[in-house]
Amino acid sequence: MSESAESGPNTAEDMPADGAALTGSREKSKGRMSAAIEAYTLLFLALLVAVLFSELPATSGVFPTAANFQAIAGGQAVLIVATLAVLIPLICDEFDLSVGANLGLASVVSASVMAAGLPLIVAVIAGLVSGGVVGVVNGLLVTRVGVNAVIVTLGVSVIIHGIVQYKTGGKSITEGLPDSWLSVGSESIFGIPVILLIALVIAAIVYYLLTYTPYGRQLYMMGANRQAAKLVGLRTNWLLFSCFVVGGLLAGFAGVLQVARAGAAAPSVGETFTLPAFAAAFLSAAAIKPGRYNVWGSVVAISFLAVINGGLNIAGASVYIADFVNGTALIAGVALAVFLRRRRGA
Repeated sequence: MSESAESGPNTAEDMPADGAALTGSREKSKGRMSAAIEAYTLLFLALLVAVLFSELPATSGVFPTAANFQAIAGGQAVLIVATLAVLIPLICDEFDLSVGANLGLASVVSASVMAAGLPLIVAVIAGLVSGGVVGVVNGLLVTRVGVNAVIVTLGVSVIIHGIVQYKTGGKSITEGLPDSWLSVGSESIFGIPVILLIALVIAAIVYYLLTYTPYGRQLYMMGANRQAAKLVGLRTNWLLFSCFVVGGLLAGFAGVLQVARAGAAAPSVGETFTLPAFAAAFLSAAAIKPGRYNVWGSVVAISFLAVINGGLNIAGASVYIADFVNGTALIAGVALAVFLRRRRGA
């Protein structure tokens, strides 16, 4: 009896401790599983949609072919870089609505330089400078003059549209473009479009900048709480200015890539990139790193939208269906971003 009495309390004391440890372990495991599901749901949905279009009678003959996947992948390269141009200011909680127009201007500038017979590197630099100048103008008006970024970038995009129409007369630039650059938009390496590889290299550079440098961490800090960032000594005006400049340079390079992809510089091409770029940028907060706008989440979001639009196109859906898809994706992306950021903050 005495041994039982002595051992009884020890057993009673031990069991809650073991139970608490087991419960804590299970909760951590569930938390990790939940986080993984949340991070890769969009990627899984993209694969699921791809399987669906591969099995549907209307699309099964074309959609699952290597040629179709190459076309879809190559067609998203310019959008990847354009989305990165949107993403950088968005991390700072600002909107650059001039990205599409800036892309179009850079494509016209670089194509004009190519058509003039100047070296290819000069044309690429000209496109980058064009995009960078627009970024500088946006940044100065926002940080020095104090105009709201939405108003500034919307106004700048309208001005750019006028400049492009004046420069081109409403006609595409198609002649005098070097084959060496046009081949970048059409050739593949081991079945992967060269232009996509270039876009992914740019994405990797931006990912490194945002993830592994003090600059990137400061951008995220400022986007999370600008007042707190200012209180800890960050140069918020300079960071905000740099966001628009970096975004402008990326938009400029996207314009140069567009020349290679399309084999021409169309005066209104930039308008087609604005909505998809914003949709993908917002949806990035629901993939890979939920609650945070991120590079690879953007790539996953672009893949998701590309698979849907590509399948619908093969199925013979009307052109305006893509607008429905991109518009819905933009609304869903904003809603998810707000929800996940609030939950993360809580």
